[in-house]
Amino acid sequence: MSLSRRAVLVGSGGALTGLAVAGVGVDVGWLPGRTRLRRSLGLTGPSGHVPDVAPGKVVSGSFVSQHRLGARTGWSVIYPGPEPERLPVMIGLHGLGGTHRSWIDELGVDRFLPAVVAAGVPPFAIATVDGGTTYWHPRPTGEDAGAMVTDEFLPLLAGQGLRTHRLAFHGYSMGGFGSLRLAPIVGLPTVRAVAVSSAALWVDPADASDSGFVDAAEYEQYTVLGHQADLDGMQVRLDCGTDDPFYAADKAYVAGFPQPIASTFEAGAHDPAYWTRMMPAQLAFVGRALQSGG
Repeated sequence: MSLSRRAVLVGSGGALTGLAVAGVGVDVGWLPGRTRLRRSLGLTGPSGHVPDVAPGKVVSGSFVSQHRLGARTGWSVIYPGPEPERLPVMIGLHGLGGTHRSWIDELGVDRFLPAVVAAGVPPFAIATVDGGTTYWHPRPTGEDAGAMVTDEFLPLLAGQGLRTHRLAFHGYSMGGFGSLRLAPIVGLPTVRAVAVSSAALWVDPADASDSGFVDAAEYEQYTVLGHQADLDGMQVRLDCGTDDPFYAADKAYVAGFPQPIASTFEAGAHDPAYWTRMMPAQLAFVGRALQSGG
C-alpha cells in the first residue's frame, strides 16, 4: 500500500490490514491503527448488508485498451433482472487496488441493484471496468484510464445495447475522484448524475497520492477542487464517513458548490462496511436521476 508523501506510519505492519480490505486500497497520510481501534469500539457506525436476493444478470468480458497502453481490461455489466435489457447505465469506477469485479465481489451491486429496483427505483444497468492505479486521468507514461472510459468503454457499452446517451457516474475512493472528473468531460445532456463515496481528494496538492500523481503540479492540473461549477445541471451526491481520511477534503469540496448538493457525513470509515451501508440510497439517487429530464 502506497502512502502520501507526508505520511508517517506508526505501529507494526499488521496495523495496515484494516485499510486494505478485500483489495480496496487507501492512499493517504493516515494512521491505520486509529480506524481499526475505533471500528473495534463500534465508533465507525454499522456495517452495510448485501441484500439476500437473487443476483441480477452479469455479463463480463475484456478488451485490449490502447489508452491503457495495451493492457487487457476487464469489464462487467450488471442488470437488475435475469436477462440483459436496453437500459440507461451507471458507470462504476473502482478504488485503488480494486478491479471491475470489486463492485460485485466486495460491494455486492449484483444484489443491491435488483433490490432497489424491486423497491420501486427506475431500472438501470451498472457497468464497471478495470482502471489500474492511475486515478482515471492522463499520466506522464501516456496511460489514460479516463480516456479509456470515454473513448473505448462507452462505445463498447453502446454495442451491448445500453442507452449510453443517458449516463450516471459512481465511484468510491480513487473512483470517486475519477467520477467527479469524468462526469463533466462527458457532460450534459448525456450525464444526468454523479454519486461518490469517500472521494480521494486532497486540499493540499503536496499531500496527493504518489500512486496517481507524480508531484503536486500533476494533482493541481487534474484536481476537481475549485471546479464544482463544471457539474452544473447534473445531480450530485457525495457521502463520506467521519472516520475517513478524506473526510476534511470531501467536506471542503461539498462546501465549494454554488448551490447545495446531496451529501451526508456520518460515522463511517474508508471501507466496504461503510460503502455498502450507503449503497441503497446512492443507487436510488442515481435511478431517479436517470429517469428524470425526459
